[in-house]
Amino acid sequence: MKLFVTGGAGFIGSNFVHYWLKKHPEDSILNFDKLTYAGNLENLKDVETNPHYTFIQGDICDPEAVHRAMQGSDVVVHFAAESHVDRSILDPSLFVKTNVEGTAVLLNSALEHKVQRFHHISTDEVFGALPLNSELMFTEHTAYHPHSPYSASKAGSDHLVRAYFDTYGLPITISNCSNNYGPFHFPEKLFPLAITNLLEGKKVPVYGDGLYVRDWLYVEDHCRAIDCILSKGEIGKTYLIGGMSQDIPNVEIVKKILTLMGKDESSIEYVKDRPGHDRRYAVDWSMIHRELGWEPTESIDSGLAKTIEWFQTNESWWKRVKSGAYQEYYKKQYET
Repeated sequence: MKLFVTGGAGFIGSNFVHYWLKKHPEDSILNFDKLTYAGNLENLKDVETNPHYTFIQGDICDPEAVHRAMQGSDVVVHFAAESHVDRSILDPSLFVKTNVEGTAVLLNSALEHKVQRFHHISTDEVFGALPLNSELMFTEHTAYHPHSPYSASKAGSDHLVRAYFDTYGLPITISNCSNNYGPFHFPEKLFPLAITNLLEGKKVPVYGDGLYVRDWLYVEDHCRAIDCILSKGEIGKTYLIGGMSQDIPNVEIVKKILTLMGKDESSIEYVKDRPGHDRRYAVDWSMIHRELGWEPTESIDSGLAKTIEWFQTNESWWKRVKSGAYQEYYKKQYET
């Protein structure tokens, strides 16, 4: 089987490429990635010479490039997206172009090439927010209520994917996942930012009162869930993927990181909250467990320990990532 993977040089995409080539060595992967700031081919150094792996630099918004690259593919796994809420607040138009228009280009090409499956990776943020200290959870039937330009653009792409199933019969599946963490995580997100800042002797920025709640999913568990959906999932269906069974506020997650890294709470720096900050996400992943037999294997404690160890042993990777333009963004976002 030949997989056409978009955004395979990014955080989740590169982990998926590693996972798939290891678990399905008979398959081939074509990685189609624009290599924006978050795309890093160093993530894939270990597979560069694998005869079952091919990389093509290209933009999902370019119909001709997509059409040429997708030819002969059996399955499309669509990761490519602008994904950082803070950046979407600074430049919403880029998110609309990549996440909505780019997805439309891919869907049109998938129709023309008659692919066997188009799997779309989305986010739990399309559902909006839940109140703190409640037992409410997002399910596959939760109404969409996005609050940020990022989540609105992902909601739009989800609707397009479903429309191509209903209108044209394109064999699609969708997964809405919670916040991922793990190796190769670009250090603008909470976990890698906290870990690398501590390794540099810096403080960890925490938004507002720090009581925001997210569902945290170890990235390899996410890859296994996608594998389950591709092999056993029902065409036209959406599956929610989460990694937690209880709420833990962000500041408590940061404290876990501090403890694991031998630091105290003086390393926390509370910073000005961002606009429209969703208070709580919680994912009910019981359907994918019930129907496909998937469940997360990593707890937040075991996943954090693995993630910290990875960043400790891959210092050259994250130091290069955190140089240059990223430093300019960091100053603009956290030091003004």
